[in-house]
Amino acid sequence: MTGTSLDGIDVALVDFAGSSPRLIAAQGTPLSDDLRSQLLALQLPQPNELHLAQLAANVHSDACADAIHALLAQAGYAASDIEAIGNHGQTIRHRPECGYTLQIGNHARLAEKTGISVVGDFRSRDVAAGGQGAPLVPAFHQALFASPTERRALLNIGGIANVSLLIPQENTCGFDTGPGNVLMDLWINQQQGLRYDKDGNWAASGQVLPDLLTRFLQDGYFAQAAPKSTGRDLFHQDWLNGHLAHRSDSPADVQATLCALSARSIADTLRAQKIDTLYVCGGGAHNKTLMHMLAIELPASHITTTEALGVAPDWMETYAFAWLAKCCIDRSPANLPTVTGARGLRVLGAIWPV
Repeated sequence: MTGTSLDGIDVALVDFAGSSPRLIAAQGTPLSDDLRSQLLALQLPQPNELHLAQLAANVHSDACADAIHALLAQAGYAASDIEAIGNHGQTIRHRPECGYTLQIGNHARLAEKTGISVVGDFRSRDVAAGGQGAPLVPAFHQALFASPTERRALLNIGGIANVSLLIPQENTCGFDTGPGNVLMDLWINQQQGLRYDKDGNWAASGQVLPDLLTRFLQDGYFAQAAPKSTGRDLFHQDWLNGHLAHRSDSPADVQATLCALSARSIADTLRAQKIDTLYVCGGGAHNKTLMHMLAIELPASHITTTEALGVAPDWMETYAFAWLAKCCIDRSPANLPTVTGARGLRVLGAIWPV
């Protein structure tokens, strides 16, 4: 799994042979500066982008192969022990309103370099059926973590934040709430040359600017009803620069306000749900300032990480795509029309066999 944050490649080794899935091992590998630059450049249109996208897909697949080999060596497994790789690929366009979503990744190359069958292109079938193609993890959350008594929400805070609502006796619901880390990452990179705000320390040093927060929240995405999904196609550098034009705010105050935007936009979707426990995963789970803001916004909910469910926050998403790959191999539908808005259940993904 590589996500919107473009921070690294996460690999999980999952055993589905027993009565319930078992996470055997997991490992994260940072993206090289060169690959990250290539992928960031592809987020917006540019000359010769088809050629550049294919070159980036090759480099991305090579990096995934290296990460897979490293994890297998660490865990003591051979390629012949593995039934398949579930490869999300890197999203460079997400335009379900235009009938497509594009995750680059040379799946044939990955199969060739690892000797393992690859399952990829998970989102396109749902989009073809009229859905958003995202988020896809709520079906996984429902299958493994729903409770018959507790009103739960599972929140992934990656570059974009998405939530799964697991309410007893109700259909599972899920959607992208808006920016998670993406705008904070863009701002600290622009101001300090860093990839992310470690622990949210820079945001904690600033003050939330109420007028700027209100301005951010006026974006029409936040008022849209579910099903909905978003990405860097909307929340990008130009979006941020446009909102900050002709202002002279302290950079730390802007960071604090961007952190508050993530917390508020998440909380606004959860208040009416009367969630008992909010389980947080993704990189944002390590942002202490963001977690503190969420606790203030949602005082009636217990907020913890998915560690309480037995899955470390860093590995929940890649675990989910292993599960989605298994569903594809079994020809089992893995989307939730109540989440994506698709016309019905669909088998997701395509297989590159060895």
